[in-house]
Amino acid sequence: MPATILVVDDDGAIRRLLRRTLEQAGYAVVEAVNGREALAQAAAHHPGAVLLDLGLPDRDGLGLIPLLRAAEGSVLLVVSAREATDEKVAALDLGADDYLTKPFDTDELLARLRVALRHRASSGGTPKVVTRGNLVIDLDRRTVHRGDEEVHLTRKEHDVLSILAHHAGRVVTHERILAAAWGGYEDARIEYMRIVVRNLRQKLEVPGPVGSLIANELGVGYRLRTDG
Repeated sequence: MPATILVVDDDGAIRRLLRRTLEQAGYAVVEAVNGREALAQAAAHHPGAVLLDLGLPDRDGLGLIPLLRAAEGSVLLVVSAREATDEKVAALDLGADDYLTKPFDTDELLARLRVALRHRASSGGTPKVVTRGNLVIDLDRRTVHRGDEEVHLTRKEHDVLSILAHHAGRVVTHERILAAAWGGYEDARIEYMRIVVRNLRQKLEVPGPVGSLIANELGVGYRLRTDG
């Protein structure tokens, strides 16, 4: 059975675009135009994923995130015109799996949806091994190999890479990275985090057309890419 996707948006043109895109990709689609309908549809259909706009006519979409995530453990991607960093951070901290800003690329949306669904299905949502090309990140053993060669990382590099790999394909906020690797958020630690990410890129990335392994979501956090 195809995964059912709940599209929550009061813009009819966006709903039609998403329905056409998702159905062509093999998903079943149900729709809601406001928060009340979204909760009713989630209860009725138990969707595998929710695509949620934040600007709904009856309530702010941010308040729906924990409620919709509780529905059968649905994956939740915010698809919103809101570009402010604090909005993105709030959505992710409330439990959104990812955040795309309108206007969006449909191929990118499908890729991020596949990653989120795959992540949720594997090992109760926590992968043991993450691969990208010939790069293999073993979270249990805290080892990284490129082909047959082990890549040596410092403890902090392992800590940061581990939190990104546990949420591979999804944005991890600066606050969550700092809490996991340094025990809490402090302004002085932000520069250390940036240095560690820069070192990881230098050690792990291979020049070429594939693109950056660790994507920077400006002002929000980082995402370990799993495409390519």
